[in-house]
Amino acid sequence: MIKTLGGTAVLVAALATPALAQTQISYWLWDSSQQPAYQACADAFQKQNPNIKIDIVQKGWNDYWTGITTGFVSGTAPDVFTDHLAKYPEFAQNQQIVDLAPLIKRDSVATNIYYPGLYDLWGREGKQYGLPKDWDTIAVVYNKKMLKEAGISEGIFKTWTWNPENGGVFGQVVAKLSLDKKGNNGLAKNFDPKNVERYGFTTNSSGGPYGQTEWSWLAVSNGFKYNDGPWSTKYYYDDPKLAQTIQWLADLSLKKGFAAPLADVARLGGSALFASGKVAMISDGSWMIKWYKDNTKFDVGFALLPTGPDGRKSMFNGLADSIWVGSKHKEEAWKWVKFLASPACENIVGSYGVVFPAIKSGAELALKAHAKEGLDVSAFLTEANTKGGTFLFPISDNASQITSIMTAAMDSVFLGKATAAQALKDANVQVNALFKK
Repeated sequence: MIKTLGGTAVLVAALATPALAQTQISYWLWDSSQQPAYQACADAFQKQNPNIKIDIVQKGWNDYWTGITTGFVSGTAPDVFTDHLAKYPEFAQNQQIVDLAPLIKRDSVATNIYYPGLYDLWGREGKQYGLPKDWDTIAVVYNKKMLKEAGISEGIFKTWTWNPENGGVFGQVVAKLSLDKKGNNGLAKNFDPKNVERYGFTTNSSGGPYGQTEWSWLAVSNGFKYNDGPWSTKYYYDDPKLAQTIQWLADLSLKKGFAAPLADVARLGGSALFASGKVAMISDGSWMIKWYKDNTKFDVGFALLPTGPDGRKSMFNGLADSIWVGSKHKEEAWKWVKFLASPACENIVGSYGVVFPAIKSGAELALKAHAKEGLDVSAFLTEANTKGGTFLFPISDNASQITSIMTAAMDSVFLGKATAAQALKDANVQVNALFKK
């Protein structure tokens, strides 16, 4: 700008405030329903750290992991990403994610604020590869209208049982909710399993090596254990208690006509079959609550899992955020990871009612958020808070190879191509051979 004073032109420099230099941190997640909550966390974080910009990218499950693994090789992986217990052992073994233990110690980060067991899942031999962000348990999702029409009280879920001999009360409910095309339910002598109008139950798949939502809760309630704990080098997939469980579940479809066939589930999706009214009940995880609310045109309920011979058991799984070793901004990435795992962010996430945060205050906020929308999701929290009611995700090396072996074995059983006893025995030999190489 030029001003004239007494005929003399004076140049006055307009001094503008320099723009604040920002470091951009890329952050990936796979669940689109969680993106708004984490964007709110990013907004709060950026107010405290104006020199850091968080760029959130959401990708579908398959594209997500393809992008992560190829990104490690090509140098285009995100600075920070949501990690999974079935994935991180190989990332750690290949030195692709940062050991957070020195940073946790340096900054005196509290690690006793999370639900018991979650933090330990992400550590190995003194190293730590993530800070817990959330947890999940399994419940039975049911169509309230169908339940009422069948004359079944929702109160039955408080005490219902299961066993692999006759299915217990759970088996009876599944049968009663199943209808053939003439309107006969599964308890009727003239029920036609080859002409089913509505199935009483479905899962999302054959369950592969973990059966998190599909069969883990039944098998462990029957006395099965995957291995001897985190990082064990021996699996027990040949346990007769697992074979007994899997065969009972497979026969719901193969012999009785009470459960959706695996071919239909693979083609259409178990959740979609439930939402369409083709199925009355499905077992699923707490991360799917919002999906069922948004994608069904009927009232849904969330029931406690049935109690088996060994009690009521739900897998207790948890996600965490990891830092890529190739990040050029590790300190800024660490600041973001610390914030993601802090009460400040986890309470924000809880208030959105999408998942249950790893910190109890956040989980309680999630429960309240669902209640405001008329959903009673206390079953998930009750299971998480019941002593002895949960078991940890069976973490180990060789996860991708185990997945290939066990998915093929489980598929063969649910498709009726092999018995559970033989398929699981053969698969167990292959799985344990992986640890001897």
